[in-house]
Amino acid sequence: MLTVPEMGLQGLYIGSSPERSPVPSPPGSPRTQESCGIAPLTPSQSPKPEARAPQQASFSVVVAIDFGTTSSGYAFSFASDPEAIHMMRKWEGGDPGVAHQKTPTCLLLTPEGAFHSFGYTARDYYHDLDPEEARDWLYFEKFKMKIHSATDLTLKTQLEAVNGKTMPALEVFAHALRFFREHALQELREQSPSLPEKDTVRWVLTVPAIWKQPAKQFMREAAYLAGLVSRENAEQLLIALEPEAASVYCRKLRLHQLRDLSGRAPGGGRLGERRSIDSSFRQAREQLRRYRHSRTFLVESGVGELWAEMQAGDLHVVADCGGGTVDLTVHQLEQPHGTLKELYKASGGPYGAVGVDLAFEQLLCRIFGEDFITTFKRQRPAAWVDLTIAFEARKRTAGPHRAGALNISLPFSFIDFYRKQRGHNVETALRRSSVNFVKWSSQGMLRMSCEAMNELFQPTVSGIIQHIEALLARPEVQGVKLLFLVGGFAESAVLQHAVQAALGARGLRVVVPHDVGLTILKGAVLFGQAPGVVRVRRSPLTYGVGVLNRFVPGRHPPEKLLVRDGRRWCTDVFERFVAAEQSVALGEEVRRSYCPARPGQRRVLINLYCCATEDARFITDPGVRKCGALSLELEPADCGQDAAGAAPGRREIRAAMQFGDTEIKVTAVDVSTNRSVRASIDFLSN
Repeated sequence: MLTVPEMGLQGLYIGSSPERSPVPSPPGSPRTQESCGIAPLTPSQSPKPEARAPQQASFSVVVAIDFGTTSSGYAFSFASDPEAIHMMRKWEGGDPGVAHQKTPTCLLLTPEGAFHSFGYTARDYYHDLDPEEARDWLYFEKFKMKIHSATDLTLKTQLEAVNGKTMPALEVFAHALRFFREHALQELREQSPSLPEKDTVRWVLTVPAIWKQPAKQFMREAAYLAGLVSRENAEQLLIALEPEAASVYCRKLRLHQLRDLSGRAPGGGRLGERRSIDSSFRQAREQLRRYRHSRTFLVESGVGELWAEMQAGDLHVVADCGGGTVDLTVHQLEQPHGTLKELYKASGGPYGAVGVDLAFEQLLCRIFGEDFITTFKRQRPAAWVDLTIAFEARKRTAGPHRAGALNISLPFSFIDFYRKQRGHNVETALRRSSVNFVKWSSQGMLRMSCEAMNELFQPTVSGIIQHIEALLARPEVQGVKLLFLVGGFAESAVLQHAVQAALGARGLRVVVPHDVGLTILKGAVLFGQAPGVVRVRRSPLTYGVGVLNRFVPGRHPPEKLLVRDGRRWCTDVFERFVAAEQSVALGEEVRRSYCPARPGQRRVLINLYCCATEDARFITDPGVRKCGALSLELEPADCGQDAAGAAPGRREIRAAMQFGDTEIKVTAVDVSTNRSVRASIDFLSN
């Protein structure tokens, strides 16, 4: 006879099978899928998670790709010398006077949809196309933001090119990643001709820490399609969280590689003065040196002088200000190994440099009319790109103390198109508009005052500062002494001045690395060499499954009562795997066992649910939503009949889930045979 433990369910088949009727659910309850025939074998009272050392894959070189909203690049280091980070070659083309260690995140496809070029080459080629011809080419820019903003992201999500045509987002991202793969491998072959080509590269892709699981899985699927790694060698690809990568890199820096925005030396004394190293950190550094030959702490041979000044347990915030988002994380440096512990779940929002671009576009709409700007973008897409390039060049020179006005070139195509559409010239439009801080210069340019340019920054900059202040107000992060400002947008003097003015007064030291735009990229390489450096993370959400529990009158609502075979059950109970904001160590496992509902079953499919709170009781509670599915693929030999033709006994499939990595991972084993079962979690098929 099947038994039911006090706090859980054992042996009751959930779902549909030819032998048993489906378990009914109350009206409005989420239904299990037809293939989801499972029997939980572990009680709802979760066993203590078990920590297991992560498996290290063999590799000869780490290649990290920082795939940004506005600019992207790659870097690499060899396992034989992990701290010697090689930056990619300087990119061809580009803007005069700008260092080209990254390239614009721009992709150009032919009218037939075939790959043509990426980065500066794509931008410049598209710029030179005849206006009529350009309308047939597919030009994509700043498309990473689509993955962040999409609420229903799937493998079929479409991206819109500048000319309004669409194509699958997965193909667009795969084209870009394939470009970096070929570029990086070619450079590796030239630097190390003897390097084997097969399975020697560990790839690292950077994503914002605030991205949800579907977006991370999307990037992994794009990497598979691009040929970075195969599904069979999935462990050769790591997803790195951007502020984490920055934190890993910043902890290695010396004083001369940092700039304190208060004007004092990052070491705390006067400029040029070096402070002595705290004795406790001398001990930590000595132990780190002992670990320099260990794979887990391969790159942990020392901590920077700024870290040496900090006491054990001190906290720091990393504010990754990129093209599309601001990403905040709080870390604590641990002794004795110099590992990092996350103190509060990643936070942030869509407050990146593109917000300034959108403010400029809104300004143009006020002057020339929203209908005209919309028509111009659609009919003269290449000219619109020219205009955004001109604005970007002036945006980079904006500063809080700049005195002179800024001139922004208008493409001739814009001026001519406006005259034909409106019947008068752009100078007349400027005189008639209510915008009095933008004038028409005699050189045929828009002339904008510095105050007007700085105003374009304010909504985005204010959003960043508000997010940082809200984070610092959390009780979990009291005592933060240091804030690292990193990312491409952190190069902006306007942002640096605003953050220092707002946060410096409260005693927080705001520090900017000298190579601020490459901090994440270099940190991603170090992370790829030693992914165990971030030892503890915080779960952003509560995850679990729906189960049946013994019905308890007075504790369970009557509408959840299910009577079957004379037994009273409570349906739709939310069994929690991990809680929101719970600390989870790397390698820590949550284990559950399931049983196929019928002989011959080839697949077990279990719906996963999530919510932002930790007190949800049922999968029908407000805020709880289906977010994915755990799939267990059973081999034919594992699910058939025995040699005598009789149905086998109940088969236990034990699944182990890890929530402490940058992605949620799952493995499974057939207990009766001790053979691995193919297990995966799909967050993109909802």
